[in-house]
Amino acid sequence: MSRAAVILDVDGTLVDSNDAHARAWVEAFAAEGVTVAPDAIRRAIGMGSDKLIPEVSGIDASSELGQRLASRRAEWFKTRELPHIRPFDGAKALLERLAAAGVTLAVASSAKQEELDPLLEIAGVADLISKRTSSDDAERSKPDPDIVAAAMRTVGAHRGDTIMLGDTPYDISAATDAGIPIVAVECGGWSREELRGARAIYASPADLLAHFDASPFARLATSRTS
Repeated sequence: MSRAAVILDVDGTLVDSNDAHARAWVEAFAAEGVTVAPDAIRRAIGMGSDKLIPEVSGIDASSELGQRLASRRAEWFKTRELPHIRPFDGAKALLERLAAAGVTLAVASSAKQEELDPLLEIAGVADLISKRTSSDDAERSKPDPDIVAAAMRTVGAHRGDTIMLGDTPYDISAATDAGIPIVAVECGGWSREELRGARAIYASPADLLAHFDASPFARLATSRTS
């Protein structure tokens, strides 16, 4: 029997952190005297800094200024935003149900490892996830598939036995290009129209859990227990 796996995004999927990330970027750009529309930043959340900085400002992320922006954002997020982030209802219970069915849980996040670990603690799921792939493990962040592909290699699951869970169009692009289906949740701030391409779309982890038996994840769970 091959190993079934669910590849998880974290920000906007398990924890309510997308607005916090956007605020941290707004502060970072302002501190460097760079004018960027807050709405543009918010719509780019889900990308790694290597993609977001040039997307919203035209600044090379590898430049000295780009590196200062990333550093300022990380410091602001850690000190001002992280303490106030909360998990989405149902996130822990959803992962517990998958884990109890023998499904391997892995993370594929654009966050840095130093941010990813506390976010998983906030979600209450750190003990359920042994495989964690962050932006530190991939050359290119979402929407490129590198992080998702790295998570799949770490887990050792076949494409046919793997589904991703995410909340942004960038998750959908990354999963699709990695050759796996994705289920999306709207709680990260994107609409159903913007999440086209997902195998199924739910309002939140709690909504997905309430409809679990009819979801794409039910097949994975059933195959582990049948």
